[in-house]
Amino acid sequence: MKAAIVNPYFDTLGGGERYTMAVATTLVKLGYSVFLQWSDETIKEKLEARFGIQLKGVQIFDDVKRGDGYDVCFWLSDGSIPLLRAKKNIIHFQFPFQGVNDRTLLNKMKLWRVNSVVCNSEFTKRFIDREFGVNSVVVYPPVDTVSFKPKRKKENKIVYVGRFSALTQSKRQDVLVDVFHELQKQGYKNWRLGLIGGAEIGAGHILSDLKKKARGLSVDFLEGATFAKLRDYVGKSKLFWSASGFEIVDNNNGYLWETKEQLLNQTIKLINDPKTWRSYSMRAITESKKYSYERFEKEFSAII
Repeated sequence: MKAAIVNPYFDTLGGGERYTMAVATTLVKLGYSVFLQWSDETIKEKLEARFGIQLKGVQIFDDVKRGDGYDVCFWLSDGSIPLLRAKKNIIHFQFPFQGVNDRTLLNKMKLWRVNSVVCNSEFTKRFIDREFGVNSVVVYPPVDTVSFKPKRKKENKIVYVGRFSALTQSKRQDVLVDVFHELQKQGYKNWRLGLIGGAEIGAGHILSDLKKKARGLSVDFLEGATFAKLRDYVGKSKLFWSASGFEIVDNNNGYLWETKEQLLNQTIKLINDPKTWRSYSMRAITESKKYSYERFEKEFSAII
């Protein structure tokens, strides 16, 4: 059996690419020979180093012809609907595209060839279903719950993971630097902020502007960090911040925030309340099991 995978953003080495690699390894386990469409074969080594995933059984191929001659084709969409030709076709949306007026007759005809539309979250699904007139399936991205283990001795570090890029969706590291600046002004000088992410594509002036903004602050920039470095830094950190679009996280294992003031105050509250911090930490470990690779493989295999 043969499976084709197309992702136009492999060289950004971001979340969508990590999701795609989880699909690739799942297909290999199901007995497929997997072919990734990309012109440069060195992308395989870069993907393995960034995500800590061994891509055995995966080959790089310059053109999979939209799945023609393949049993399965997985296509990460850039907002458009391709005309796919495999026996079974899956389109994945990693981003909540909107306002692109895609309920056209041509797209409806293309969607007749698509067996499943998959989204990475319920949030994305709401936009995609409305935009394209489909009923997509949500398969959340997996978390490597085996490799990521908290260090016994934690350090006063706050970590954020997200690419340094102005492409499609800014990750708003600038907001976090502003809040961290205020945190240090209020006397928390023994804390560090770690910003971890890829900078291969689309970083532009974003990264240089961030470094200027963070000058004089205890901020670590880990650009293009390998999986091993990411795992080490995250394992030592006490707190995790999220900011892209001022996202709301599960309040069973953290605090919700919508303004800089809320993030600052809630961070100070956790720093000064070790009991609550330990409680949230234990809940986060338990909740993470819901996003294991085993869960992802089971749900994605059901689509195949």
